[in-house]
Amino acid sequence: MKLFLDTANLTEIKQANEWGLLDGVTTNPSLIAKEMKNGGSFKDIVTKILKETPGPVSIEVIAEDYDNMLKQAFKISELGKNAVVKVPFTTVGLKVTKALSDNGVHVNSTLIFSGIQALFAAKAGATYVSPFVGRLDDIAEDGMSLIEQIKTIYTNYDMKTNILVASIRSPLHVLRSMIMGADVITLPFDVLSKLPSHPKTTEGLTRFLDDWKKAFGSMDFPL
Repeated sequence: MKLFLDTANLTEIKQANEWGLLDGVTTNPSLIAKEMKNGGSFKDIVTKILKETPGPVSIEVIAEDYDNMLKQAFKISELGKNAVVKVPFTTVGLKVTKALSDNGVHVNSTLIFSGIQALFAAKAGATYVSPFVGRLDDIAEDGMSLIEQIKTIYTNYDMKTNILVASIRSPLHVLRSMIMGADVITLPFDVLSKLPSHPKTTEGLTRFLDDWKKAFGSMDFPL
């Protein structure tokens, strides 16, 4: 299981890296546009993210026609060895995915909302598929059931495309993804920061330290 951070904020990326939890990063046009409002060009922001991240960084094309999508994709792939081109799942996107994979470029097929889409993306050569579980939950569907479907489909046909669970909204999404055997989870920083904590850990630590202080009167360590 790999943990990716869904952000374009360098401070969040550095913090996750310091915790030893960062395996990669996913961005999207909305996240990058948000950071550009605070100053910096697209290329400057993306280049810094690529350098700070130890693993893959997904960067999305914004064109909608084949020629310009492909042109943007190759420019993205040249930004760094860990750059992954994020391509929205459409019929044009499938064609772009096939062309890129044939040229050895890693692709993250994004905005996946069905098992059939995930199968088609894998057949086109996508390195990752990104099913958006939270957005399915928003319309009263069980987003995590899609992960289960994709996992079954890929197992049935021995497909090597990585299942990258996106649109994570809560620690429960993370836990269920782990239990189902997803390959990657990409999550916002606020969800990631909640994961290490547990009230019983806090309770236990407080008790241990209180007992020590009662016994010895200070928190000095006798070594």
